[in-house]
Amino acid sequence: MGMSRENTVRVQTSRTLLFARNFFKFPTMLGSLIPSSPFLVNDLLSQVDFERARVIVEYGPGVGTFTQEILRRMRPDAFLVAIELNEEFAGFLRDEISDPRLHAVHGSACDVRRVLKQLGLSHADYIISGIPFRTMPKSVRTQVMDESRLALRQDGALLVYQFTGAVRPYLESSFGSVQEGFQFLNILPARIFYCTP
Repeated sequence: MGMSRENTVRVQTSRTLLFARNFFKFPTMLGSLIPSSPFLVNDLLSQVDFERARVIVEYGPGVGTFTQEILRRMRPDAFLVAIELNEEFAGFLRDEISDPRLHAVHGSACDVRRVLKQLGLSHADYIISGIPFRTMPKSVRTQVMDESRLALRQDGALLVYQFTGAVRPYLESSFGSVQEGFQFLNILPARIFYCTP
């Protein structure tokens, strides 16, 4: 059963306010003041084979813009592991999304393999990330890239959306293939990278 219109408006309002407040508190943790557009969400998720995907990891789910759409498209027996560095966002996801397939974890993308192991999962089929790689210290960025590659199945993929192309050399240093697309209908226009081991 879906939410009532009043509950939907309440959740959307609290999500927007929470996102904006955290952008001003932690601007380097969020890539943009405005959550991703439906155009970007659809473009990126069109790259996922949801029939095959059993384990999907999302880095930096924020207030759940991608999370809810991933859950809508996922198989009934699949897992979505949402790893969020911001404790307030992680708590929001746990409180607002009641879906047993979602595992919202307060933690770092650097720990993706440890998080998967704790949940009894060996590998991810897809990792989806919008975390702002450009503002990370180099050592953290390198660790996230390497851990992501190791966490993926051999035929898995890392999907990254960013607002500049600065991340491409880092992706190419860890992944064998990096394909790039572009979504103009987003504020800001976004680049989408499809990376395979």
